[in-house]
Amino acid sequence: MPLDTPVRVVRELADRGYNAEREAVTLLANASDPERAIERAIERAPPDALSLTTDHVRPAVDGSSRSGPNPSETPASPEPETTPDPIESGVSPVETKGVGATGADGPTDNGPTVAIDNDVTGDSTGTGTYDDFVSTFRDRYERLSGSLRSRVNHRPASALAEMTGGSEAALVGMVSDLRSTANGHRLIELEDTSGTFPCLVTKDRDTADLVDELLLDEVIAVEGRLADDAGILFVDSLHFPDVPRTYEPSTADRHVRAALVSDIHVGSQEFLAEAWHRFTDWLHTEEARAVEYLLVGGDMVEGVGVYPDQDEELDIVDVYDQYERFSELLKEVPGDIEIVMIPGNHDAVRLAEPQPAFDDELRDIMSAHDARFTGNPSFVTLEGVTVLMYHGVSLDEVIAEIPGASYEEPHEAMRYLLKKRHVAPQYGGSHIRVAPEKRDYLVIEEVPDVFHTGHVHTLGYGRYHNVTTINSGCWQAQTEFQKSVNLEPDPGYAPIVDLDTLDVTIRKFV
Repeated sequence: MPLDTPVRVVRELADRGYNAEREAVTLLANASDPERAIERAIERAPPDALSLTTDHVRPAVDGSSRSGPNPSETPASPEPETTPDPIESGVSPVETKGVGATGADGPTDNGPTVAIDNDVTGDSTGTGTYDDFVSTFRDRYERLSGSLRSRVNHRPASALAEMTGGSEAALVGMVSDLRSTANGHRLIELEDTSGTFPCLVTKDRDTADLVDELLLDEVIAVEGRLADDAGILFVDSLHFPDVPRTYEPSTADRHVRAALVSDIHVGSQEFLAEAWHRFTDWLHTEEARAVEYLLVGGDMVEGVGVYPDQDEELDIVDVYDQYERFSELLKEVPGDIEIVMIPGNHDAVRLAEPQPAFDDELRDIMSAHDARFTGNPSFVTLEGVTVLMYHGVSLDEVIAEIPGASYEEPHEAMRYLLKKRHVAPQYGGSHIRVAPEKRDYLVIEEVPDVFHTGHVHTLGYGRYHNVTTINSGCWQAQTEFQKSVNLEPDPGYAPIVDLDTLDVTIRKFV
């Protein structure tokens, strides 16, 4: 059995009835012959030992470690800082103390568990034909309209024109057009499977403010009264699929934590390697013992040819070399931490969403830590807590189209996606490409407990209807492009989520 990753070392030790300290696992994984090192470490351990320590392992490794950082020899990380309390959470994100279920000897039988759902990888069927697009939008409409139909007395668009003028009516449809009239009213064209129907929101209605939040192609419901000729619906109320206000998130039944990061951008001249080293050093400390998961939300590397003249800002010019370097950085993460990764728009996968996971060639390059690879977006369940991982390209669209949304508060932009129950509702915008599939993988059919995005390089976190929203910043200093658009990134932060309480602590490593 080739023992070339820390996770495999942990599994091999478990098969032999042993746990191990994190530093011990890393030392064994970095040995020139990990299998022989394990045999020697077990021989040196006392007969009644249940856990291998660094004292058992270090002589067994015998100075034959691979190139790469030795956590026991790295300088201590600086005192972490925290950011202010999120706007909507009402919960102070302080460090949670206490003894986790891992105990002093490493993971117990209740150790890390990961389940993945809504992953397009291996199931992509789209060929770009007209029928593919019809299938995508029909699936979107059917899945999102279900909850809305239970809230209004829906009639198909084709049936509204046959109703008596002045009647009360309701319609569930997809926004096919949105414009202002000469008098300042807002006209919404809604489309369902039977046809389209015009709906007018007058400027004096409270509902008029909600129209500013609309994006093309999202699914909504409206209620109101038909005109005398039944040719238009005057809207009194407007409804989004939304997250129920009564939603109660799931939590883990033990004290366990997850670190959420994104936008590493290895290969860029602005990649902050020292900040990353301080982060991985911290993961080896007693303070981080309860961190058993690391979720990486895309853009592992800077990529090549993503934008004009990008080559002038690259420290590593070959994209495969960029992934090789990223793989070396993964070796610094403790071996018993489960890593889950999705791609982003800088990664070497298809640009159109949903994005499948990295192909076999890139997985082989990034095999140093035996990470889990899944598509963008995906639902990742950890200890019963469901995390919606989405890289976040559509946040550019939300921020450009909806008044008040901004890069400074990305978690506020994220709540619009939860409200619409879709991570990228607008098709054909200037910021995002959508691939047609038989199923719309971008629908948020299940309410997540945590919504994790990246992409915009700014830190933000809060809660919306009890869903914890986190945009995890980046590990890249300000680029020339960001300077040109006055975007100030938040690099070197690692949000840490207590899965048993969903409290959030922000760790700063710059």
